[in-house]
Amino acid sequence: MAVDAGEDAAASPVLRSALHDTWSSLRSVFGNPSLRRIELALAGSMIGDWAYATAVVVWAYGVGGARLVGIWGAVRLLLMAFASPLGSMLADRLPRKRVLITSDVLRALLAVLATLGLLTDAPAALVLVLATLLSLVGCVFRPAQMAWMPSLTRRPEELTAANGASSTIESLAFFLGPALGALLVSTTSVEVVFLLNAATFLLSAVLVGGIRPIAGPTPGDAGGAGADADAEQPRMLAQLAGGFTHIGHDRDLLMVAILVCTQTIVAGATIVFGVVFAVEILKLGPQGVGVIDSVFGVGAIVGGFSALARSTRNRVAGDLAVGTVLWSLPLLLVVAYPSPVTVFASAILLGFGNPLVDVNFATIVQRLTPDAVLGRVFGAYEGVLIGTMALGSAVMPFLISGLGLRWALAILAVVVGVPALAFLPRCRRLDASLRAPDGTALLRGLTIFSPLAPAKIEALARALTTETAPAGAAVVREGEVSDRFLVISSGRVEVTVAGEHIRFEGAGEFFGEIGLLRDVPRTATVTAVEDTVLYSLAREDFLDAVRGVDESLAAADDVVMRRLARA
Repeated sequence: MAVDAGEDAAASPVLRSALHDTWSSLRSVFGNPSLRRIELALAGSMIGDWAYATAVVVWAYGVGGARLVGIWGAVRLLLMAFASPLGSMLADRLPRKRVLITSDVLRALLAVLATLGLLTDAPAALVLVLATLLSLVGCVFRPAQMAWMPSLTRRPEELTAANGASSTIESLAFFLGPALGALLVSTTSVEVVFLLNAATFLLSAVLVGGIRPIAGPTPGDAGGAGADADAEQPRMLAQLAGGFTHIGHDRDLLMVAILVCTQTIVAGATIVFGVVFAVEILKLGPQGVGVIDSVFGVGAIVGGFSALARSTRNRVAGDLAVGTVLWSLPLLLVVAYPSPVTVFASAILLGFGNPLVDVNFATIVQRLTPDAVLGRVFGAYEGVLIGTMALGSAVMPFLISGLGLRWALAILAVVVGVPALAFLPRCRRLDASLRAPDGTALLRGLTIFSPLAPAKIEALARALTTETAPAGAAVVREGEVSDRFLVISSGRVEVTVAGEHIRFEGAGEFFGEIGLLRDVPRTATVTAVEDTVLYSLAREDFLDAVRGVDESLAAADDVVMRRLARA
């Protein structure tokens, strides 16, 4: 009993710490009005989408049986694999807010048209075409939303937490959406579900319409990086390939692609071996897949909260590799001993690993990719991942029929799990490179830089140079060339003009911006009154950052005007 009590006492602080971290992450996300709106928009849209997909499958099965459902599903996935890279190009050419709202409104319209088709006994082909178009129009939503997320966050940890919230919402939608769709179809009609989905899209559009980005313009916005003249835009084919090209030229993004592609191969294969589990091991018939999906959903919800709790630890690449391992090696439990216990255990572990992959995949891509190409990179991933999911679904039946279920699962687990384990050391190195550099928190606290995206602030922090000034030494002198911006890390300085005292400045304060912004020599002398450590930022880096975002430039101009008025 003493051992048990000791174990409980040891586990209790760990549990409290995990709960505290999860609550802090959720509070950070939903305390940010823009993130709150985008997460609620995603929740309503995805739950409606899953309910809609369930209703379409039920209706299609009633019209043409399993054959029609299978053909429609295959065609839909194939078209989505091509549409995702094409549609995501819009996220880099047009304002992302407009892209999201347009996608929502068009999908609502298509859902209403599909409803009218059902009510008027339109040909089944027309209804399926409308349902497919709705999915294709939706291909642009997720890449645009993920590409916009960095502009809605203030810190890298908040970005990871926001992705964690999104993944948890996806898991809840996967769990609740089909159940809601099945309930409404059985108690009302398919048409009611279609209209419900239209309403969720309109709600999503309203929520997105109220979002105000923190980090200023994004590609496609007026004055943003994507608003260059058409003559300066790359050729259309080059733009379409931009996402794939960028991934191919970045070794870390290529590693991420390998990890998530192997995971989606398993995801595609689950469509096949899930039915075999239900029929041959659980003895529940094909409908037993729903039971397995529910267990998977429970694991995914728990995994989502775990990902949220870990969002402050900056281990995104390592957790991505662990998530990929959890999508493969648990299948060996069923290989070793096929039984309901091992089936449910593997489903829970696969579900737990799903948010670890989704959350950290999105965060790594957002942290490593320039904003100007971020939408296309997500679109490229989306297209490839749909393709690898289709590959897993297509190959698994041949493996099972040729080798049997246990050997098929063993091959799948090894082919996917071994590369993930092999990438773990490299993932740890990537995590080390993704940690915020010294000076990041200091820059983030300055009014001049606070409107900038987290990635931009980190880039500025990497460009900082450390300087030291002993007490009595002049850091800059009045009349000198204005060549750098300075932030005080520790110590204290005195600002004087023509020998007259103006003010003292301490840790967290800055100087040097007037000469840089007005392109004039230094307007004051700054002398250390005690041993002082400073960070300096080169002229070009400072001006590029401040002039690139209207809110940042306005904050800098306000500081300049106030300081000149007091001089």
